Amino acid sequence: MTMVTLAGLIPGAKPTPIPGLEGPVAQLFGYGLWVIALAGAGGAGFGVYKLAVSDKQRGGGGSEPFKWMGGGAAAILLSISLIAILNGIAG
Repeated sequence: MTMVTLAGLIPGAKPTPIPGLEGPVAQLFGYGLWVIALAGAGGAGFGVYKLAVSDKQRGGGGSEPFKWMGGGAAAILLSISLIAILNGIAG
């Protein structure tokens, strides 16, 4: 039986080593940023789902789906920008 790890599911799961930060801390930090990006995508997707199934009448729905989508998009932008910055520093 083949074991599937989280590293196999995360795109580009080989973090670039950062000078002065090596070992398990650097590896966990690199994987953590990818997990934040995936969580942001999940949050944005859940917001789209909530918008699709929300009550469209005057008393329902509200801005909650947009809060989910905005939070997800912010998490994606934050993690992707940090990944780009760290790859620029390291490489």
